[in-house]
Amino acid sequence: MTDSKPMTAFTTDFQHSGMPAKDLDETIKFYTEKLGFELAGLFHNGENRCAFLRYGHLTIETWEGDPAPMETGAINHWAFDTPDIEAAFANAKKLGLRFKDTEIQSIPSFWDNGIRFFNVYGPNNETIEFCQIV
Repeated sequence: MTDSKPMTAFTTDFQHSGMPAKDLDETIKFYTEKLGFELAGLFHNGENRCAFLRYGHLTIETWEGDPAPMETGAINHWAFDTPDIEAAFANAKKLGLRFKDTEIQSIPSFWDNGIRFFNVYGPNNETIEFCQIV
């Protein structure tokens, strides 16, 4: 761990929080029409859809295809903007972080050119995502 750095050295900001939706259309309607969020993006990920809802600096990623816990504490993950995903991944290995993903993942259908990301677990088994928008 001698040449490792805190992971914030590889991120620029908080990117989004993620939560599965019981009904994606209902979730989009609630956040946009009732709370005033903007629908920043709606993308396909295989058979399912994923929406990004934005209000100011807060972005919520919500998707269909995974069961929604339907209880308090239902946030699935926190994500950080990560400009150099390879360097961040290498550093996370040096730090001995507990990985959810054994390699960098990608979803080419998100945003203009896709995303690359990896997830680690925090001490409370929370998922922390490091995400590069390509």
